[in-house]
Amino acid sequence: MFIDGEWVDSVSKKKFETLNPENNEPWAVVPEASAKDVDKAVKAAQKAFEGKWPKLFPKERAKYLKAIGDQLRENAELLGKIETIDTGKLFKETKTQANYIAEYYDYYAGLADKVEGTVLPIDKPNMQVITTRVPIGVVAAIVPWNSQMLLTAVKLAPALAMGNT
Repeated sequence: MFIDGEWVDSVSKKKFETLNPENNEPWAVVPEASAKDVDKAVKAAQKAFEGKWPKLFPKERAKYLKAIGDQLRENAELLGKIETIDTGKLFKETKTQANYIAEYYDYYAGLADKVEGTVLPIDKPNMQVITTRVPIGVVAAIVPWNSQMLLTAVKLAPALAMGNT
């Protein structure tokens, strides 16, 4: 698990094997997360939210998202292979998805500095109602096993673009 900028074991030290659906053989051993691990992750995300990330100018956050997209694109073949072993999907599909995921980060990098508030109509003289868009904090995403990379990107890229953690 990656929590607070580093790879860590679960609090319980429990692990489980993940099986390759093609041959039912173990291919990786991963930490078994518990509620305590989730609490650690949320606290780390809250600490990040209280730091510089949400205060960055949107164009600066966009640079980070673009860099994520570039890394995903550069490693699309490897990521596709990993996703194929983990899910049993065809490599042609998972490699294509890995490239598509990079485009998600590119898209939200481009959108980061284009989100604006609105002035809403109101029937009161000398009053205005103005909405603003601000980061709200820690965001949790639950994704299914069968398309982790894509479904994580769909949730994570817009949250990060808007300054959430």
